[in-house]
Amino acid sequence: GSVHPVSPCAHLVCRECWDGADYAGCPICHRRIDPTDPFLKPEHPRQVREVAVGPLKLLALGKDAKADAVRALLRLLARRTPLPPQDRDDVKILLAHAPADLGWFPEDVPVRQTKALALGTLLLDRHTRVAATELLDQHLTTATDVLRLLCVWSGGTADLLEPRPMRSLPRALRRRLLGVLDGLATPSLVEDVLRHPDTWKRAAEILHPYEQHARHPKAALAFAVLRATDLSATEGSLGEALLRTAADHPDAVRVDGTRVKPATWTARVEQALRDRDFPAALALLAQRPGELLRRLDHLLRLRELDVLPDEFGDTLRRVLPQAGPGPLLAALGRMRIRHLPGGRRVFFPRGQVTHSFTIDDTRVPLSPKVTDAVCTLLEAEALRRLALHDEPRLDLAVLDSALTGLAVPAAETAASKALVTVPRGSTQPLPEGEVLRLFLHWTEPAKKRVDLDLSVALYDAEWNFTGLCDYTSLVHEGRSAVHSGDLVSAPAPDGATEYVDLDLAALTEHGVRFALPVVFSFNDVAFEELLDAFAGFMALPSAVEEDRNAAYDPRTVRQRYDLVGDSRVHVPMLVDLDRRTFLWTDLHLPADEGFHSLYRHGADLGRVAQDLHQYFASGRTTLWDLAVWRATARGDEVVVIRRAPHPRAVDELWHYRRQEGEPDTAFAARVRSLETPPWKRQPAEAADALAGEVASHRHVFLALVHGGVAPAGATGSAYRLLPGPVDG
Repeated sequence: GSVHPVSPCAHLVCRECWDGADYAGCPICHRRIDPTDPFLKPEHPRQVREVAVGPLKLLALGKDAKADAVRALLRLLARRTPLPPQDRDDVKILLAHAPADLGWFPEDVPVRQTKALALGTLLLDRHTRVAATELLDQHLTTATDVLRLLCVWSGGTADLLEPRPMRSLPRALRRRLLGVLDGLATPSLVEDVLRHPDTWKRAAEILHPYEQHARHPKAALAFAVLRATDLSATEGSLGEALLRTAADHPDAVRVDGTRVKPATWTARVEQALRDRDFPAALALLAQRPGELLRRLDHLLRLRELDVLPDEFGDTLRRVLPQAGPGPLLAALGRMRIRHLPGGRRVFFPRGQVTHSFTIDDTRVPLSPKVTDAVCTLLEAEALRRLALHDEPRLDLAVLDSALTGLAVPAAETAASKALVTVPRGSTQPLPEGEVLRLFLHWTEPAKKRVDLDLSVALYDAEWNFTGLCDYTSLVHEGRSAVHSGDLVSAPAPDGATEYVDLDLAALTEHGVRFALPVVFSFNDVAFEELLDAFAGFMALPSAVEEDRNAAYDPRTVRQRYDLVGDSRVHVPMLVDLDRRTFLWTDLHLPADEGFHSLYRHGADLGRVAQDLHQYFASGRTTLWDLAVWRATARGDEVVVIRRAPHPRAVDELWHYRRQEGEPDTAFAARVRSLETPPWKRQPAEAADALAGEVASHRHVFLALVHGGVAPAGATGSAYRLLPGPVDG
């Protein structure tokens, strides 16, 4: 007969009712079928299809493994934002291949997490431990630096997010770290220890700070504050010694009975803000410029200001040069829109994966004169820094206006490992093609069935939920969205793959404006438990279904990202069908709020998407800002490749030149706002090639999304997101 069981589920399947060539799983339960099962009849021979090949990257042949490892390490260690997971893994691998003498180690590593990762990894290697120990006094400049190092030493991460048992220390390393702590300023030492109390209490178990209290009195004092040690109950001379040390540092601690308690700078700032004492708060915050920028909004709301007070402006001018680039650019992004009525505020708490929560913005808008004055000061400081350079001034800068869609990288420690790494909140054009194919692939561990699902929620221009394409509804209206079918298991080695094809034009015709892909674990297994799990999208040139099949062609993949962490629901991006762009969200949602059912929670997901869309579209500093500031601070001529605003238009080349006596700020404002230039405005179907000709044989700065500008005989520097001819 035609009815036979399939393996391994043993469901009886009629082979005349179901065509095995169309299935990878059981038609009854959707579990993957053994590839050797006779039900899976071989498909007809596939026809070779022409595919749109993605950007090609030029590979350089290495000649000296150690020298190449050092060059790559120095680039990673010089980054001014925390490294994403894939770059942290690269640092560990490269350190194992770098020279053991550490003479190559940089004098300064800007990001403290990266510094702790590198030093901790070197200390773990017995070949580099002695040399790395000699670097600690120079590079560990805060107590939190020491704590991060201890976490890496103990097999954890430098972000201090996941508590771990501490690994015991060799005696020499323990003495060195206590010496580092004792050499710090007591107020900052006490504050830093109290900032991570639980982790420091675990660290105290391996540091034994009271054993050498005479040699390291300030370190012992900080731990006495942390532990609230009863000095009357201490043994020997410890209690008296701690009291003497406390008396020497009234700016950091105070004695309360038999215990030492903190008297911190943070407490004084909070008290000044509660009392609405503007002069006191400003004076205290000026001591720490980064914290001043983080509290800028709060400080400006202490008074009803029509204009920026002179003392405030003078303080900003004085302290801004000491602030880090991250707080500076973040404050600028916030201030740009603070004169507008608030909508929704979005927060991203630190964690192993990225979650968010939103609240209504009830803050009173600031005066436009105040925000303009603050933004002017912040932009002037950015321009001042970028003008400080030893290289010759630029003959020309070539900038890609598509950089406006790329947010300035912030702390991406929880970012998913991706084929094309872009900061969260960045907007990029969809790949060329009539169909966007979303894909999901996973492989379950042995003896544990894992059912992941790929779904898409659809919304109109007003964020009304209009439908979905998922395992419950495989086909949306007029086949404008088609799901490949539900698979509920993914045994090794092949795993399982699901697709959703989005016909962009057809969805638009049916009134869909936004598409929100969601990946979730139906049976509540965390992504981190899987042997392999990744998703992404690829471009298909034709909407004709006969031209499509289930083949996975890596050449068509435009984005691929790993599903990792203790998470079960992931929202990678938001697709804008009208503008043919996608907003990279890389957001994880709580599994206990029911997002496994898009139909029941479509409206809730829509509110999440709308909040993210509005938040990322307003004010944030972009790579376009940075590129314009660098170009105008170091040169007098800028060519902008003005990307076409819609597919029916063509790119243009806009040419800007500094006017006589024009300051950097005014020149930058003209270019940044894409003011129609008085010079050239050349429509060009091959704008990249034309820009390359203009820049040939000149000293140039290139800032591009796609590396398509390759000027012959040029010198200078080039920055690009995607590879291209510029790499050659």
